Amino acid sequence: MTEKTTGASYAAAGVDIDAGDRAVELMKEWVKKTQRPEVLGGLGGFAGLFDASALKRYERPLLASATDGVGTKVDIARRMGVYDTIGHDLVAMVMDDIVVCGAEPLFMTDYICVGKVHPERVAAIVKGIAEGCVLAGCALVGGETAEHPGLLGPDDFDVAGAGTGVVEYDRLLGADRIRTGDAVIAMASSGLHSNGYSLVRHVLFDRAGMALESHVEELGRTLGEELLEPTKIYSLDCMALTRAADVHAYSHITGGGLAANLARVIPDHLHATVDRSTWTPGAIFDLVGKAGQVERLELEKTLNMGVGMMAVVPQESVDVALTALSDRGVEAWVAGEILDRGDLTEGATMTGDYAG
Repeated sequence: MTEKTTGASYAAAGVDIDAGDRAVELMKEWVKKTQRPEVLGGLGGFAGLFDASALKRYERPLLASATDGVGTKVDIARRMGVYDTIGHDLVAMVMDDIVVCGAEPLFMTDYICVGKVHPERVAAIVKGIAEGCVLAGCALVGGETAEHPGLLGPDDFDVAGAGTGVVEYDRLLGADRIRTGDAVIAMASSGLHSNGYSLVRHVLFDRAGMALESHVEELGRTLGEELLEPTKIYSLDCMALTRAADVHAYSHITGGGLAANLARVIPDHLHATVDRSTWTPGAIFDLVGKAGQVERLELEKTLNMGVGMMAVVPQESVDVALTALSDRGVEAWVAGEILDRGDLTEGATMTGDYAG
């Protein structure tokens, strides 16, 4: 009589390799849509391959890299059971950081960590990432899906990504180019984007007791739909603007808010002022402020307040810049200017009151 054994297995430990393989098969069609001519090989290799000989047209190419995630916005996606938009957020957070220095986005990789592999769910996340890569003009050359049973619940997940771009050395944008008198152009955000969700969730759910499925009149849709609005991807818009006008610098408005992020590209001897009266933040910002009795300065250092990207250009380039952005459907306006810093200690400040 043969003794029956009950040895341990990977599956018994909670990792389903077959489910992971099915997820890869489902995501292949979406990854294929992002391919650029420089990409070699297909999905499933140990590393993504990008033909660097394409960079020979540069005299002194600089590679720009960035990595990021989307924070606790993933909790909204999980609770709503909507997984095909969070990837847009991931691409925006990575590639819009890269384009700030004037770099062209080239390729991206992703990392998806789940408590349990649900193939269709993972494929939906990758679909969103692939669609975001198309909007950013970059290729999705690979990634990793990791199953972490015991550390994450069966429906829990998180996403992260890393990207690479390239810029010619003498076309590098940043603080060195900014001059006194330059104009600061604001580009409208699509909403909260992917920052400040810990504050937003605390205020709207814990303090105000709101539900994701609740229709909010001032938002014109449910709260969940508003909170899952994908982050706008500005990469191709910024590249088009750089070709059309003399751009000195960009600032991607993410965690830390508008003034703090703008200050990152302002040289020590200059100062940026941003006039709040030049725009009206979207209804979601007012809702968060009122529901949590959040002071304006706290909102402004946490949320983007309706501005997702800023460009610093010389005054003579303002009209061309605004026209170029308008032609691409980007809402933009002059929101401030660059002055001598004098005795000021901060690189950027906000003045006035919001319009409306």
